[in-house]
Amino acid sequence: MTASEVPGTTPDPKRWLALAVIAIAQLMIVLDASIVNIALPSAQKDLGISDADRQWVVTAYTLTFGGFLLLGGRIADYMGRKRTFIVGLIGFAAASALGGIASTAGLLYAARGLQGTFAALMAPAALSLISVTFTEAKERATAFGVYGAVSGGGAAIGIILGGTLTEYASWRWCLGVNVPIALATTAAAWLYVKESKAHGNTKYDIPGAILVTLGLVSLVYGFTQAAKLKDPGKSTEVLGWTDSSTLTFLGAGVVLLVAFVLWERRSKSPLLPMKVALDRNRGGSYLIFLFIGAGMFAMFLFLTFYFQITMGYSPLKGGFAFLPFSVGVIATAGVVANIMPKIGPKPIMVPGLVIATIGMLMLTQVDTGTSYWGWVLPAELLMSIGMACVFITASSTALVGVSEHDAGVASALLNTSQQVGGSLGTALLNTLYAGAVTNFLADRIGPNSDKAQIGQATSDGFVHGYHVAFFWGSMMLVVALIFAVLLINAKKDDIPNEAGVPAAA
Repeated sequence: MTASEVPGTTPDPKRWLALAVIAIAQLMIVLDASIVNIALPSAQKDLGISDADRQWVVTAYTLTFGGFLLLGGRIADYMGRKRTFIVGLIGFAAASALGGIASTAGLLYAARGLQGTFAALMAPAALSLISVTFTEAKERATAFGVYGAVSGGGAAIGIILGGTLTEYASWRWCLGVNVPIALATTAAAWLYVKESKAHGNTKYDIPGAILVTLGLVSLVYGFTQAAKLKDPGKSTEVLGWTDSSTLTFLGAGVVLLVAFVLWERRSKSPLLPMKVALDRNRGGSYLIFLFIGAGMFAMFLFLTFYFQITMGYSPLKGGFAFLPFSVGVIATAGVVANIMPKIGPKPIMVPGLVIATIGMLMLTQVDTGTSYWGWVLPAELLMSIGMACVFITASSTALVGVSEHDAGVASALLNTSQQVGGSLGTALLNTLYAGAVTNFLADRIGPNSDKAQIGQATSDGFVHGYHVAFFWGSMMLVVALIFAVLLINAKKDDIPNEAGVPAAA
């Protein structure tokens, strides 16, 4: 941040009111990544969404959010952070209203995609506004602490609120509730938030944004194609990984992403400066967040269906069943933040990934009679402790050695990695789940099976699918562990004084 970006020589008297506005907007962004998970079984039934396609309710949001986050940061800097923040809020409200009244699955996917797009405008604008509003070090640390607490607790609030609205109103209110909140926040932002913008080079990397977003969408669609039925209603055979449509979309995704990297290397105003991503510690941090995002987003999705469909929990009870995970992340984060300056990031990060992997592997043993208190809860707590160790440390190593000029894009790339990982991981693991269930049922249900046998096989098939998804989710965490061991070498003295804000659980 340059001196010209500071909104004044004296502190803004409305800065704490501005922080409250920014915190509410951030809560809404984080909340919307989790609130729909609890509502998904109800929405799937209401709109007739297939098991192979249901992940689009989640990935349409995370994919557009992650795909446009870097561009959103540039737009906020160049167009004006307050203006971009307000446009994001209004657009988010409109997209939420559209999703709340969606009559078809396609309309719901489109609304979720629009939500993610406008969230990608709000999120970086919110972070930048904190930086330019709070210029005194102690106040800025407090402001980022509030922002981080909201980010960490938003997932828990979203899950419980989603369960409450789904059970006592409708799944549609999980989207509709954003409308009054976003509009009220817009009015408050207009009154209390000061405008600021960057100066100098203000060129946008539109080709880069198009290439990376189309590449990611193509990959996710390719994963989805593999799980689709060849002849819906007449056969249980899926297209599979070798089908021409699956290979076409996967191949196109790879080509587009390679083209994105080549374009960024030659662009004069790159969306993603390669020097930021190719550093050993920073690049390692982004890869770690990519794979833990893939594993953890899928954990939330499949545990939701396990709680509500297999265990018969109500949406509200299912929401509270997730609460220990978020509480564990928040509680552990405080401990990690205190000990990291004394021992450095890697001695915390590596054991954290081991603990989280053990927790995920425990979920591969669940069945219809598993005790929540005796098995699922301990697994959740292990994952929450492990993930808190990674969130705090990787957020810090992502900024090691980065210049002040590139600190914003380095922080945005961390969030982008998590969102993109969540999109790709959810799509891939949902495809593996759907394929596992389909094959299981094909082996156990024949033309002479009675209703009781079909019901039992279906129940067992769902559990088998969960086991497959949780196993591969744990393998995602193992990959993150390997990157942590091989790439992260930052010492305690290398960690910047103002670490990045931890990513949301």
